[in-house]
Amino acid sequence: MAIGQMKRVSLPYPTTWDIQARFGGRPTSQGTLFLQNVINGRLQGAVNFRGTFIPIQGIWNEAARQIAFETEFASYVGTLFSQDEQLLNLRHYVLQGNVAMRYPSIRAGETGTWTAVTHVRLSR
Repeated sequence: MAIGQMKRVSLPYPTTWDIQARFGGRPTSQGTLFLQNVINGRLQGAVNFRGTFIPIQGIWNEAARQIAFETEFASYVGTLFSQDEQLLNLRHYVLQGNVAMRYPSIRAGETGTWTAVTHVRLSR
């Protein structure tokens, strides 16, 4: 593939995801993850916790179905899973992984898990 060409990947974009982070086994943060685009393995978007949009940049590994991205407050790594629900004509996508909080977050140094979900209509 030539440099500059875009390749559509299995990670759907642009998409809006519901995201939840857990620390100590308890859900502590709920928000929205926006994946704007993925070009040549690089992803861009934003995450919104408590009404503040925070830009993200990261990487998408298509072969491993793995994502990694950072905000100014945390680092996220995870894996993509999907399941089709033919009766509803939907594909359910789930991103799951680990999160590490960093300064200037008040949770700096804490680690936890995160899950994000979105649903996309299947092509007929």
